[in-house]
Amino acid sequence: MMTFDDALVHPVMGPKPEGLGNRCIMAANAPDFDCLHRLLKQSGRFTSRNLFMSRLNFGYENPAISLVGPFMGAPYAVILLEFLIAWGIQEVIFLGWCGAISPKVRIGDVIIPDRSFIDDGTSKNYMEKDFSDDCAKASVSLQSRLNVAFANHRVGFHEGPIWSTDAVFRETREKIIFFQQKKALAVEMEAAALFAAGRFRGIEVGCVLVVSDDLSSLKWKPGFHEPVFKQRRRQVCEILQSF
Repeated sequence: MMTFDDALVHPVMGPKPEGLGNRCIMAANAPDFDCLHRLLKQSGRFTSRNLFMSRLNFGYENPAISLVGPFMGAPYAVILLEFLIAWGIQEVIFLGWCGAISPKVRIGDVIIPDRSFIDDGTSKNYMEKDFSDDCAKASVSLQSRLNVAFANHRVGFHEGPIWSTDAVFRETREKIIFFQQKKALAVEMEAAALFAAGRFRGIEVGCVLVVSDDLSSLKWKPGFHEPVFKQRRRQVCEILQSF
């Protein structure tokens, strides 16, 4: 765990809620949060509380798993992560959507990224001052287990780097070409910061993304309402709730 530049402000949440396990799924988007919640609460037993502008659900039949969401953007995602860590969470799976920038990636595809190129402001606060790497890395062991889980369910996926941005409306032609040349598969907003903060705090953070739109041709093709996108999200939620 890194200790450089100790901060003056730390998350203080009081006692750990009874029934909160050591693993959390962070679902960025409300439809995925709702789908996971329905799958996890089959016994009807759970506890729910506010966590800033999000919901934290726990105490499911599988006591190890908790669920938090929805949220958007790196700063808010890492605020949530910091408080979860303060409560003893040791393993986080981030579930989000992304825009394809590689021509090999299609709407409805699954990406399990091993790292994310840093184009956001939050990540840099969790990297060493003299860091020369331009990316934040996912937990190798957790991503490996996710790979096995998806392979066992016969759901195909892409592995490789992605690009994390703060500015969804500044995904310019120049930037897309730049990150295409670096072999990035897709663009999203939270993964790099969650990877960086998780590594800084000494916990495991992994990521699963579903492709919601396509920028690879340098034109925007939305796919949010396409059946393949909705079906794949449901499949991903089913895999994660039993992971």
